[in-house]
Amino acid sequence: MVFVGLVFIVIGLIHFYLWKRLLKDPIRSRWGRRAAAVVAPTLALLVPATLIGTRTGHAEWLAWPGYLWLALMFYLLVTLILLEIPRAVVLRWWKLRSRTQENARNETDGDRAATQSDMRDSVALKAGISGHREGFGNAAEMAGATAESNPVGVQDRPADQPGNADGEQRADGVDRRLVLARGMAIFAGLTAAGITGYGVKTALGAPQLDRFSLPLAKLPRGMDQTRLAVVSDIHLGPLTGTRHLERIVDLINSVQADIVCVVGDLVDGSVAELGRFAAPLADIESRHGAYFVTGNHEYYSGYEPWVEEVSRLGVRPLRNERVEINGLDLAGVNDLGGTQYGDGPDFAKALGDRDSARPVVLMAHQPVVAHDAAPFGVDLQVSGHTHGGQMAPFNLLVKLQQPVVSGFGTVDGVPVYVTNGAGFWGPPVRVGAPPQVTVIELRTV
Repeated sequence: MVFVGLVFIVIGLIHFYLWKRLLKDPIRSRWGRRAAAVVAPTLALLVPATLIGTRTGHAEWLAWPGYLWLALMFYLLVTLILLEIPRAVVLRWWKLRSRTQENARNETDGDRAATQSDMRDSVALKAGISGHREGFGNAAEMAGATAESNPVGVQDRPADQPGNADGEQRADGVDRRLVLARGMAIFAGLTAAGITGYGVKTALGAPQLDRFSLPLAKLPRGMDQTRLAVVSDIHLGPLTGTRHLERIVDLINSVQADIVCVVGDLVDGSVAELGRFAAPLADIESRHGAYFVTGNHEYYSGYEPWVEEVSRLGVRPLRNERVEINGLDLAGVNDLGGTQYGDGPDFAKALGDRDSARPVVLMAHQPVVAHDAAPFGVDLQVSGHTHGGQMAPFNLLVKLQQPVVSGFGTVDGVPVYVTNGAGFWGPPVRVGAPPQVTVIELRTV
C-alpha cells in the first residue's frame, strides 16, 4: 500500500507540473483554464486506471489510450525539464536587461531635470536683471510658462506605455512571459509527439536481427559455429495479436539456428486470454530444439498453465535444470520473480554436479543473476528483461538495477549477453532500443 501510495503521489506531481507548464502558464482565457482544470486530473487518473485495468483484465480497452498517454507524458516531462534551464536563463536575461534600461532611463531623467533646473535659474537671473526695466511680473510669467511646459521628473515616453520593471513586457505591450510559456509548450508538445510517434512505429515494426560471435575455450570442435537464436520479452498481451509472434518466429527460422532460447516474459495475460496468440511457437525450427525459462511476467500471468502450454507447443521449459547437447550443457533457471511463489531460481540444482570439462550456457531472464551464477563457472549467460531500456533515456535508470542493459558485458567474470527483446511492455513505444532477435555464434578457440 505504501508503494502504491508513492506511485499515486509521483503521478500526481508529474501531472501538476505538466498542467502548469502546458496549460496554466500558456492559457489566459477563463474557459481555457476551466477546461485545463478538467483535463489534467482526468489524464492523471488514466495512468493508474490503465495499469490496474489491463493487469486485472477488467479494462483492457484502456490499453491504447492509457499507454500512449503514458509514453507521451514521459517525453513531455523529459522535454520540459530540459527546457527549464534555457527558460531560467532567458527570464534572468530579461530581468537584468530591464534593470539596466530602467537605470539608464533614471539617469536620463535626472540629467533632464538638472538641465531644466539650470534653465529656470538662468531665466530667473535674466528676469532679475530686466526687472528693473520691465518689472518682475513678466519674469515670473516666463518662469511659470517654462515650468509648465517641462515639469521636473516627467519622462519622455507615451503615457500608455506599460512598465517593464520585471522584464515581463516590451514597449509595445506584448507579454513576453506569455510568449515564452506558449513557445515552450508548443515545442515540448511537438517534440514529445514526434518522439512518441517514432517509438510506436519502431515498436510495432519487425524486430531486427543482431549477430554476435563468442569464442568458448571448452567448446568441442564438433560444436564450432553453433548458432543460438536468443529471444526475450515478446510480451503477448492486449496490444498484440497472432501476427506479432508469427513475425518473430519467421525471423528465428530464417537464421537456421541450432538452438533456440526463449528467455522469459513471453506473455502478459492468462492462457485463456492469450493462448491463441502463442500458437506460432509450434512452428519454431531448430536443429537441437527450442527451450524456455520463465520471466517475472509469467508469474503475474499464471506461470504453471503457461509452462504446460509452452511445453505442449514443442518448446521445452528448463526449470532449474540442464540438458547436454553434443558436449555442451544448456541450463535454465527460474526467474527471481518466482521466489514469492515458491518457484525461484536454484543454481545448485541447475549447475551443480556437472562435468566442468564441458562448457555451459545459462538461460536466465534477468542479467543480475550472473552474480549468483559466477561460482558455478558459467561460460555464457543469455538474458533479457531490460528491453534495452525501451524508451531512452530510461535506459540510464535501468543501469541502476541491472549490470548489463543491452548487448555484451561481463559480470563477476561471467560473459553475459542481453538481448533487447522482441516486444514491448506497457506503451507500444521503443526509442533507442529497437526490438530484436539475437543470434550468438559459439566458436572454438
